[in-house]
Amino acid sequence: MIKRAQTFGQKLAAGYAVMVVLTIIISVTAIYSLHSIVASKDHVIATNIQLSSLAQQLQIASWQRAAWIRGYLLEDDKRYLGQLKDAKRVFDEAVSDMRKLAISSEEQRLIDMVEQSSNQYESAVDFVIDEAHKQSKSDAILAEFNDKVQPPRKQLESQLDMLIKLESQLLAQSKQQANDTVSNIVSIVTTLAISTTVLALVIATILARTLGRQIGAAVGHVQSASAELQAAASQQAVGAKEQAGAMTEISTTISELVATSRQIADSAQRVAQIAEQTAQSARTGDETVEKGQESIIAIRRQMDLVVNHMLDLGRKSQEVGAVLDIVSELAEQTNILAINATIEATGAGEAGRRFAVVADEIRKLADRVASATKTIRTQIDEVRGAVNTTVMATESGAKAVDVGARQFTDVANAFKQIANMVTTTTDAAREIELSTKQQASGAEQVRVAVTDVAQATRESEASSSQTLQTASQLAGLSLELHQLIQPQAA
Repeated sequence: MIKRAQTFGQKLAAGYAVMVVLTIIISVTAIYSLHSIVASKDHVIATNIQLSSLAQQLQIASWQRAAWIRGYLLEDDKRYLGQLKDAKRVFDEAVSDMRKLAISSEEQRLIDMVEQSSNQYESAVDFVIDEAHKQSKSDAILAEFNDKVQPPRKQLESQLDMLIKLESQLLAQSKQQANDTVSNIVSIVTTLAISTTVLALVIATILARTLGRQIGAAVGHVQSASAELQAAASQQAVGAKEQAGAMTEISTTISELVATSRQIADSAQRVAQIAEQTAQSARTGDETVEKGQESIIAIRRQMDLVVNHMLDLGRKSQEVGAVLDIVSELAEQTNILAINATIEATGAGEAGRRFAVVADEIRKLADRVASATKTIRTQIDEVRGAVNTTVMATESGAKAVDVGARQFTDVANAFKQIANMVTTTTDAAREIELSTKQQASGAEQVRVAVTDVAQATRESEASSSQTLQTASQLAGLSLELHQLIQPQAA
């Protein structure tokens, strides 16, 4: 079985494949190294630096707690107690955050010790504050403070110093590990780059020696193909010239069709706009008629209210007439009683003279009441007549309002029909406009496509001529190349 030789393209592909594989190896190594560096730096920033900052925050909070308790004991100001609670809260939050971030057992142990010392310190502070509430001797309180509070505070400060030193050491170790990782990665990438360069030189030398023989064989094929290319280029140039003329005529016809479609679309758009304006006017008229109809309904309601009030006024005037009858009857009886009293007073002689004067005044008052009652009755009769006339006029107006409301309803229905018909016309005009625009767009696309084809045809014609010339040059160059590769062929 004959083993098939590798082609020129296969050898180039093999060489490029080896280079690509080496490039991928270097890229993967560099990416992995970068990820390692980034992860290490992130760990240093996110964990160690944060832990060191939290440890310093614990120390600051401890100093603040000591300052606030001392200020309270010296000045007896309760504001220091609030600040003391805030400092204790900050201290506890920092301890909780460090416990979440700490990784090593030594860190956890120191955090537990700090928390335990803080609790002891807090208990001592509470004891001293209670004693300060019970007694007011500052010397005794300061003595209690020095005995009870200072020892756990010094222990807490010592443990905080140990924790800060530990975090500083861990931070320095993390930085050193990151630097070591960077140095190792630089060494690996440098070694791979040198190896890739040497291998590329070897592959280039082998390809240069082996590809020369294949190029010589390919040149012979190029010579035969160039002759065929000359004949084909001549035929292609003739066909391209004829096709260019036909495409030019088609492009001119389609341009005229596009212009006509655009005119139709513009006319349909103007029709749609006019129909839209007409529909808007019809809707406005419909709204105006509806508002007028609502106003007539409101007038009808007001007239009904006026009629009801007039009827109510008539009933009340009748009630007032009945009351006036009673008042008139009382006035007549009072007048009779006054006359009788006058007669009795006259019969009584000198003793009844004063009573006769009073009886005469009562009779005069009864006469005035009777006269006023007649006047009021006359006015009530006039009011009744006016009420009846107003009721009749209001009923006539209500009938007229009903007729007007029915006419407004007919007008509103007519406006609605006009609006519906105009809406239908608008929709039809918009559909015509849309269809025409789509037709114009399609014609424009066809025109552009035909123009592109015509341009391509002209370019093909020029390219065919250039190809014919290039084929002739290629035949001469292939012969020269063949002589350069195989000088004995000369």
